[in-house]
Amino acid sequence: MNQGFRITADDFRQFSAFLEDSCGILLAEHKQYLVQSRLGKIMKEQGCESLSQLVDRLRRPGGNTLKESVINAMTTNETLWFRDIHPYEILAKRLLPELSENARRQKLRIWSAACSTGQEPYSISMVIDEFKRTHPGVLAGGEEILATDISTQVLQQAQRGEYEMLALGRGLSQERLKKYFISADAGCWRIRPEIKSRVRFQSLNLLGQYSSLGQFDVIFCRNVLIYFSSDVKLEILRKMRRQLRPGGYLLLGASESLSGLSDIYKMIHCRPGIIYQAI
Repeated sequence: MNQGFRITADDFRQFSAFLEDSCGILLAEHKQYLVQSRLGKIMKEQGCESLSQLVDRLRRPGGNTLKESVINAMTTNETLWFRDIHPYEILAKRLLPELSENARRQKLRIWSAACSTGQEPYSISMVIDEFKRTHPGVLAGGEEILATDISTQVLQQAQRGEYEMLALGRGLSQERLKKYFISADAGCWRIRPEIKSRVRFQSLNLLGQYSSLGQFDVIFCRNVLIYFSSDVKLEILRKMRRQLRPGGYLLLGASESLSGLSDIYKMIHCRPGIIYQAI
């Protein structure tokens, strides 16, 4: 792998601008090492000796395949099952009981934005399954979880629904492993069809438009806004508000907060955890 390519300050600025324009990721100046380590293989395949050469090729007409490869390489896909646990407890104990009343007449819809390799939407599906088992007859209108990500690479893995034991050990209890997974080939475990069928995966750039996605009761947008500038973050949150049904809920990551949008979101303290309701 060619990790010794040149990165000048100007090259880094050009690439950073391209990445932010393409997918919103904001690269700090000290992240040159990240670019060098993640793009080495692509640079070698393209025969590029400098980052500026790669940027030139990315800007040429018909460079969508290369652009997809670069975005796949540069996106961070750190995730685990039932991450931070509180959002899933809030979903089970507060949101589903409330929303199940409306879901008698219409389908319950949840959006998992920046779903990575699928742990979040499948965790949500497990919570819904457990809720329905203890509340027979609820959610008669059905449920759908839309899981989106900009990285086609992680979406392919998520759609397979197969995980090695090392990945399953990150946040998944033995009880849920036995309940919701089937042993597959080569030491992998496959998510059960009844959990998988509730989830629909789709490629989506959060910088784009969401109107075609329809309306949602709950949006999980967790641990992704930290990679965007303040202005981009606010624009994403405004667009997400337009996709929430009246009184719908937004759940952010543990280290993320919502400020400057008190006219469209109401903060609710759940102790532990904070959620935001569409006004």
